Amino acid sequence: MLLAVGVGNMNTSIGLFDKNKTLCFLASLCTDSRKTADQICLDLMNLFNLYQYSYKSVTGAILCSVVPPLNFMMEKALTRLFGVPPMIVGPGIKTGLRIRLPNQSQMGADIVANAVAALEKFPPPVMTIDMGTATTVGVITEDRTYEGGLLLPGVQVSLEALSRRAAQLPDISLQHPKALIGKNTEECMRSGIVYGSAGMLDGIIDRMRDEFPGRNLSVVATGGAAPVIVRYCRNTIIYDKYLLMNGLWNIYQRNKI
Repeated sequence: MLLAVGVGNMNTSIGLFDKNKTLCFLASLCTDSRKTADQICLDLMNLFNLYQYSYKSVTGAILCSVVPPLNFMMEKALTRLFGVPPMIVGPGIKTGLRIRLPNQSQMGADIVANAVAALEKFPPPVMTIDMGTATTVGVITEDRTYEGGLLLPGVQVSLEALSRRAAQLPDISLQHPKALIGKNTEECMRSGIVYGSAGMLDGIIDRMRDEFPGRNLSVVATGGAAPVIVRYCRNTIIYDKYLLMNGLWNIYQRNKI
């Protein structure tokens, strides 16, 4: 079995695959760069107990991280728990992508994994949207080339900044708005962040289609905020909760001995 770990700025996604690429479980833990390898091991063991799987059945692991301070401890924990070092998504790993960027080391490992998974499931050109701490847009063309993308503040980050910088605005959660036109402060904030984010994505998608005249642009979204925002977009966007995990599976298969 394969354990796939995606370390994000706020949350760490952990997925367990069997040999047939069936995702046995997908869990989420808070990312904490202060944790020791022993604490990480305990967290993982508790997850296996929760979902009633044995960690001893894991034969390989792959790690994708955008939090460098946590990488050493996470790698140490995975090696200690499973007896073999994890495969790490980074420079030198085979992905099947051509990356058309002057400094490829600046490209996040999660963006790479999302792009790999998107190409396996959707006809290019493909636009990927990862709505996490940041909203990251990537573009992959027909010759499996990652051309670049856009980077914007995440939906939750924008919402928190609005509450923090305006004294009379409360902290609210990201939820579906009751209507476009809000009737109180919370409703106005919720409507504004959801419809505003959806409108922003629609505008970017429309402009991106202009970059590929005469071709059908596939658009796929993932990340914590995507289920809320995507349904309010006017463009067709496919939501894929498992995009990152599937990308890590594919990368592991390309590189395993």
